[in-house]
Amino acid sequence: MREARDGRGAVEDTDPDECVVVAPGTEVFCHDAHPVKQEDEERLDGPGYDDVGGVRKQLAQIRELVELPLRHPKLFKTLGVKPSKGILLYGPHGTGKTLLARAIAAESGANFVVINGPEIMSMMAGQSKDNLRKVFAQAEAQAPSIIFMDEIDAIAPNREKTHGEVERRVVSQLLTLMDGLCPRAQVMVIGATNRPNSIDPALRRFGRFDKEIDIGVPDEVDSLEILRINSKDMPLSDDVDLERIGKDTHGFVGADLAALCSEAAFQCIRQKMDVLDLEADTIDVEVLNSMSVIMDDLVHAKEVTKPSALRETGLVEVPKVSWEDVGGLEDVKLELQETVQYPVEHPGNRGREKTIYHM
Repeated sequence: MREARDGRGAVEDTDPDECVVVAPGTEVFCHDAHPVKQEDEERLDGPGYDDVGGVRKQLAQIRELVELPLRHPKLFKTLGVKPSKGILLYGPHGTGKTLLARAIAAESGANFVVINGPEIMSMMAGQSKDNLRKVFAQAEAQAPSIIFMDEIDAIAPNREKTHGEVERRVVSQLLTLMDGLCPRAQVMVIGATNRPNSIDPALRRFGRFDKEIDIGVPDEVDSLEILRINSKDMPLSDDVDLERIGKDTHGFVGADLAALCSEAAFQCIRQKMDVLDLEADTIDVEVLNSMSVIMDDLVHAKEVTKPSALRETGLVEVPKVSWEDVGGLEDVKLELQETVQYPVEHPGNRGREKTIYHM
């Protein structure tokens, strides 16, 4: 076996000369080849920047804070400054905090170590502290590394508001580990939470979690970008208008939009159930080629997919109260109609409305 140009091994000769099968007893002789470093599975198959949508500004900021120290530590040594040790990502569930961290690790070639808050906590304070120490030691040994702490509020709650001795000791241990990180050790800690105010304040200062980045609910442009990413491999018909769907998905986070695309695909399958033979081993090629997601499938998916924000607050109902049910207060009702109701019902006339008021 010799080393190919792309760095992989290439078979040069076999004995016998015909087709062979590699078995446990097969002897492999290597020459002019270097040991192959096994890459982390998540690094190879993880998402890239092209798979993350709706976080353009945040992604640029995170790349500056994470990718530069991991790839070019000498840059900071030359300038005589210390790079950030930690970044805190906060925002509602499903906005893409974990996906963003995985993309950074995959693109920077860093080892990715995940710590799930509820999983690392143990009833014994010593066990939880040992778990944290092992993770940090592993990350330093395999640097460059990214330690991603999901639901960090479960690991490091505010010590003044918690009554558990285990939680307090774990917070102290985490502070010690972060302070013990060498500034140029090429280890970055990224925390994610939807409750940033529940984290111990000692972590939210310079030298620990230096930067805090808000990963909020996507706007109309961001929603369209996320829809395009999630539907890039879907066969879409010519009548599909993703811009219209993006405008009608106010309050949907990235996970909701991904679920919407998945539901649209299932709706497309349901429409073809009459020509699908579920008992057959294979599906006819003509049937597969005829499968395409149409606009009605996406509209149906939008109607049945409930935004994450509404799942937490419950069912939202429109009250059946009209202006006629309110007695008197005519001046107040007129002012509310002009300032609230009219802009909502006619958003395209806002500029024209201002022009009229200035005349």
